[in-house]
Amino acid sequence: MTQNNVKIVASNKQAYHEYFIEEKYETGIELIGTEVKSVRMGKINLKDSWVDISNGQIFVKQMHISPYEKGNIFNKDPLRVRRLLMHKKEIDKLLGLVQRDGYALIPLSVYFKGSLIKMEIAIAKGKKLYDKRDADAERSAKREISRELKSRNQY
Repeated sequence: MTQNNVKIVASNKQAYHEYFIEEKYETGIELIGTEVKSVRMGKINLKDSWVDISNGQIFVKQMHISPYEKGNIFNKDPLRVRRLLMHKKEIDKLLGLVQRDGYALIPLSVYFKGSLIKMEIAIAKGKKLYDKRDADAERSAKREISRELKSRNQY
């Protein structure tokens, strides 16, 4: 997501550790004015957030946007439920995919695309403990190989 005109504000790195990412989608977010200012300042946390579909609409829950310091009475609840903006066909497709056993919708990142705030969400399947161990072992093996190659190339 580092193309021109795209600036990543927040990313959910823990999602890649906890889930197998199947498909990614781009959505818009419905925000209030002071929330936009807080997002511009980078005061957003996706760590425990998740996406839910109800009544034909898609919502992100538990996404924390810190209150804007100068917002006083216009600030909203930091953990309020926020609606995501997608086409009806896409929402229906996601609903069908999520109803499979073990699948969930999770937010991966929030970024600016031009002047618009977008969110990347993913259909994900939860990892079992042994999957996480395998991924950690593979990552550490790659790290060891790269260290060894780097040390050999110095001489």
